[in-house]
Amino acid sequence: MSSWYLDALVLLAYFATIIGIGLSQRSKSGSVDGFALGDRNIAWWAVLASILAAEISAATFLGAPGEGFAKRNWTYAQLVLGTILARILVSVIFIPVYYRHGVTSIYEYLETRFGGRTRLFASMTFIVTRVLAMGTRLYVSAIILVLAMEMFLGRSVSPMEKFWLYAAAVVGVSVLTALYTTIGGIKAVIWTDFIQVGVLVASLGFAIWYLLGRMPDGWASVTAQIREPVFLETLLPRHEGEGMLGWFGRVLREEYSLYTALIGSTFVTLATHGIDQDTVQRMLTARNKRQSMFATIMSGVVDLPVVSAFILIGILLSAFYAQNPPPDLPRESREIFPYFILHEMPAGLRGLVTAGVLATAMGSLSTALNALATSGCKDFLFRGREASLPEARRVALLRWATVFFALLIIGVGVWTAYYTSMRPEVRIIPLVLGILGYTFGSLLGVFLVAIFTRTRGNDLGNIIAMICGFAAVAFMSIKELQLAAGFTRPDPATGAPLPALLIAFPWRITLGTLVTIAVALCFRTPADRQHAMAAHR
Repeated sequence: MSSWYLDALVLLAYFATIIGIGLSQRSKSGSVDGFALGDRNIAWWAVLASILAAEISAATFLGAPGEGFAKRNWTYAQLVLGTILARILVSVIFIPVYYRHGVTSIYEYLETRFGGRTRLFASMTFIVTRVLAMGTRLYVSAIILVLAMEMFLGRSVSPMEKFWLYAAAVVGVSVLTALYTTIGGIKAVIWTDFIQVGVLVASLGFAIWYLLGRMPDGWASVTAQIREPVFLETLLPRHEGEGMLGWFGRVLREEYSLYTALIGSTFVTLATHGIDQDTVQRMLTARNKRQSMFATIMSGVVDLPVVSAFILIGILLSAFYAQNPPPDLPRESREIFPYFILHEMPAGLRGLVTAGVLATAMGSLSTALNALATSGCKDFLFRGREASLPEARRVALLRWATVFFALLIIGVGVWTAYYTSMRPEVRIIPLVLGILGYTFGSLLGVFLVAIFTRTRGNDLGNIIAMICGFAAVAFMSIKELQLAAGFTRPDPATGAPLPALLIAFPWRITLGTLVTIAVALCFRTPADRQHAMAAHR
């Protein structure tokens, strides 16, 4: 039997297991609560696994090793410090509010607090942002397919050939994921997430074990590659003659520093885990708020070793290829790990790790599809007429909405495949997280005003505040937007991109949040909304 046949059998077994589990949940998704929240009866450990699957995409699976390969240290992992702190805050601040109000879409809370326009504007902001962010992640799972084709052809593929391979993978992964998500609802998402996290952990463990086994001097070969600082980039002593303002600007332009970890990353995770329907919906499936809070905090604790393992793979790859440099090693750091999988790993193990890449892509996509369908229906299609719609009709609309959003994400994914095929210098992590940074700060700001004040903020003021938050982040990132649009060209002398950032991507949500809060506080909540909220306290 050819070695590639063994890999194909591993992948087929993976797909069969995932699709089978997803389809088996159809009978448990026959109501709106069953489809969207699993009847709020999911065990905390399954919720924890689903949260991890939602946040670890194929971009992380290949992008984080790419960061480890390029930087040869764990400075990227220090961002997890902020995510742990933020999850504690999410558990204390947001989860009790959502359980107390009994929401399905978290943007329902904003209507109770402020009014319908705030809810609709916030929900639409989430929907547009999540479709764009999810679509930009999908093509990453096809990188390994591109490298496999290069092995088969014995040459590099052209940018257009790369695009078609990316596009085929985007469509294939999306269709399979949409199939079980549409039929099985949130329970299909959570239980397939649980399997996918298991595949992810197994593939990580095997990859690290196999790489260490290929080092002639074991761990000593690796330590020679590690750069300072190893983990904490405490950062930025003042340069001679540099003023305080110049130093502060340097802090905001640094992606991976202790300041970024404790402040920027905290705001990022407050947004992604506190006001993002995609992740929060998993939390709301737990049996009660205590289990939801525990699962959320533990997901942060587990996140640190998982992210560190991804980066360790990148460092191990750096050590391995320093001793065994092949002539055709990819120039793009995001392609190093899939190159190693295809060229060095034995049959079977190669299939398992490839399944791990696909597991992360399908896990994050399934959660996004279910959340998008829930928000789209609850906040728009059902709003004002839910009582008049039969249960079966509402569930059917949820399923059709899942298909609709899958088509939108495929469209964004195909466009991103074309963009990255023609622009190979683009880095994965900033691209994916950067999209969220433009809008999620404004969403977080409105929710914080809603929770921590009783008399500030209203429908008109909140929309103005959110637009101001968007504008502030866009203004501070204008050079990056120009570069992405092709208006700013690389340095003609070196070919390197010109400086594009006034603030690094982890700081965008912080800026958007603070600007939104400052503007929203200028507007007073109407008396009727104050009374409506008092009834819920």
